[in-house]
Amino acid sequence: MRWCSPRRPRPAPTSSSGTARPASDVLWLRHERARVHSRAVSLHEFLDLTVRWVHLIAGIMWIGNSMLFNWLDRNLEKAPERANEPGYEGKMWMVHSGGFYEVEKKQLAPGQMPARLHWFKWQNFTTWASGIGLLVVVYYMNGGAFLIDPSVREMGLPQAVSISAGSLIAAWLVYDLSWRVLGPSQPTVAGLLSLAMLLALTVFYTQVFSGRAAYLHVGVLLGSVMTGNVWMVIVPSQRKLVAATESGQEQDFALNKKAKQRSIHNNYMTFPLLFIMLSNHFPSTYGHKLNWLILFVLMFAGAGIRHFMNIRFTMKRTASWLGPIVVIAAVAVTLLFVLTARREVAPPQAVVAENLQPPSREPVRFSQVQGIIKERCSSCHAAKTTEPMFPVAPNNVMFDTPAQIQTLAPRIKERVFVNRTMPFINKTGMADEEREVLGRWVDEGANLD
Repeated sequence: MRWCSPRRPRPAPTSSSGTARPASDVLWLRHERARVHSRAVSLHEFLDLTVRWVHLIAGIMWIGNSMLFNWLDRNLEKAPERANEPGYEGKMWMVHSGGFYEVEKKQLAPGQMPARLHWFKWQNFTTWASGIGLLVVVYYMNGGAFLIDPSVREMGLPQAVSISAGSLIAAWLVYDLSWRVLGPSQPTVAGLLSLAMLLALTVFYTQVFSGRAAYLHVGVLLGSVMTGNVWMVIVPSQRKLVAATESGQEQDFALNKKAKQRSIHNNYMTFPLLFIMLSNHFPSTYGHKLNWLILFVLMFAGAGIRHFMNIRFTMKRTASWLGPIVVIAAVAVTLLFVLTARREVAPPQAVVAENLQPPSREPVRFSQVQGIIKERCSSCHAAKTTEPMFPVAPNNVMFDTPAQIQTLAPRIKERVFVNRTMPFINKTGMADEEREVLGRWVDEGANLD
């Protein structure tokens, strides 16, 4: 265990002439610094809240639209009397909000352009732009505290940001080039190359950034690819389709096929992306030593479930679709159970710190537990925090009284001993021996004796 040397007392503040400032001036300066810091923290929290809210609303609209149109494409029915009608692809009737809707899909003949046409594109851009905003506000600001984990890799903020931005841009370029060159003639090869790149970057991010930031970067990667598909392929193809129809020219159906291919890619990335948006609530995933494998299994399972939802209405027998989905779910659950299960660690045999009890059969004293929590946890989890990053206790978790500590004992064991995701990036330097003491205390009944 590493112990910090005692902090040396700071010299008394002096004026420009070198004389000591009056006590009133010193108190005023401290008050001003605290007030400025409080304003900065409040502004940062306001930005986080606002951008996150916009991201959520726009994401619901974008993903909802995407899922609706993919569902429509797979459920359109051709009327027998119109089967040979040029450009006719089918229609459907729906009931919702107290009325009936008739939806028809067709390719318009040259010159047959409706007076008003609705586009679905800005929801995607708003989701992506607000997601990049969250990346900046949460991970690039605050000195990169959520981005950099010294236990994973020591680096400065400029280096971390360069790796983050550079890898995201490079990933889109490789993906887009692969599908432009190989997609038309060898889609299987392009697909395997894309999956290999995704796996490689997933592993790379977990070896460079904190576990939470690594998951977030995979999510930003998927979101950026989806947005690139929309604005670099799908929307340009649709604009050319509209322009050809308006000018009375024949449509280039190769563009339609290309746009549809990228739209299907986006469709399969939807569920993996949704999990990643929620992943910071599940530290047993990103905090695990095999976090990259857990994420890849979950992404594969999400894409598999999305595939089932795409084809379930076209399968003729229940057994034909029920079998694959059960297999996918069983494999995913089994792998996750095996990967996330942790073995109990034997009590340490080495010399322990003064505030730790040596390995023995004697129960852990609450005074030991309280000392560890005060030293390692209370800077963030208290009514009055001392950690600048958290002016308010995260999730309102506070350890000011013995009753609070006892009530939260199961969560303490889960985060500190089982998942080892607290303290945050182990900023306060909690030792493994201290984690063992807290885990034993909970197992022994979390007594206050």
